Amino acid sequence: MKLFVTGGAGFIGSNFILYWMKKYPNDKIVNFDKLTYAGNLENLTAVSNNPNYYFVKGDICNKKEVEEGMDGSDIVVNFAAESHVDRSITDPSIFAKTNVLGTQVLLEVALKYKIARFHHISTDEVFGTLPLDSDEKFNEQTPKNPRSPYAATKAASDHLLNAYNITYGLNTTITNCSNNYGPYQFPEKLIPLAITNLLEGKKVPVYGDGKYVRDWLYVNDHCRAIDAVLKNGIVGEVYCVGGLNTDISNLEIVKKIIKILGKDEGSIEFVKDRPGHDRKYAVDWRKIKQELGWEPKHDMEFYLEETVKWYKNNSSWWKRLKKVVE
Repeated sequence: MKLFVTGGAGFIGSNFILYWMKKYPNDKIVNFDKLTYAGNLENLTAVSNNPNYYFVKGDICNKKEVEEGMDGSDIVVNFAAESHVDRSITDPSIFAKTNVLGTQVLLEVALKYKIARFHHISTDEVFGTLPLDSDEKFNEQTPKNPRSPYAATKAASDHLLNAYNITYGLNTTITNCSNNYGPYQFPEKLIPLAITNLLEGKKVPVYGDGKYVRDWLYVNDHCRAIDAVLKNGIVGEVYCVGGLNTDISNLEIVKKIIKILGKDEGSIEFVKDRPGHDRKYAVDWRKIKQELGWEPKHDMEFYLEETVKWYKNNSSWWKRLKKVVE
């Protein structure tokens, strides 16, 4: 089997390629990536010389490049996206182009090549926000109510998947996942930023009052969820993927990291809040558990320890990247 993986040099995409090639060594993977600031082929050093792995530099908005890269593939797994909310507020146009137009180009080419399955990685942010005091959780029937340019463009791409499935009969599936964390995450996101700042003796910026709640999903668990959907998921279906059963605030996450690293809470620096900052995301992932037998392998305490350990052991990887952020 041959997989066409877009955005495979990014955080989740590279972890997925490493996961898949280890579990299914006879499959072939084409990693199609534009190599923007968040794309890093160094993430894939372990498979770079594998004869079943191919890298193609290309833009999902360029139909000719996509046609050349996707030709002969059986499955498309689409990770390619602009994904940082703050950047979407600064320049929404890049997000609209990549996340909407780029997805449409991929779908068009997939239809042309009669791709057996087109799987799209989306986000829980398309559902909007929840009140902090609510027990409600997002699920597959939650209406889309995006509140940032990033979330709006991801919601649009989800709708495109649904339209191509219904209108053209393309075999599509979607996972709406919560916040991922783990190895190879670009250090502008909360968890790697907190870890690396503390390792450098810097303050950890926390938006507003720090009470914002997110669901957190370890990246390898996410890869396992995508695997489960590709193998046994129902065509045309959406699966919500989360990693927690209990709410946890951003401030609590930072405090856990501080404790693991033996630092003190004086390292926390509260900063001006993000415009339109969603108060709470919570994900009900019962469907994928009940239908496909997927659930996280470990709890967040275990995974945070593992993540901190990885960043401590790979300082040369993130120190160079932090210069891009700064």
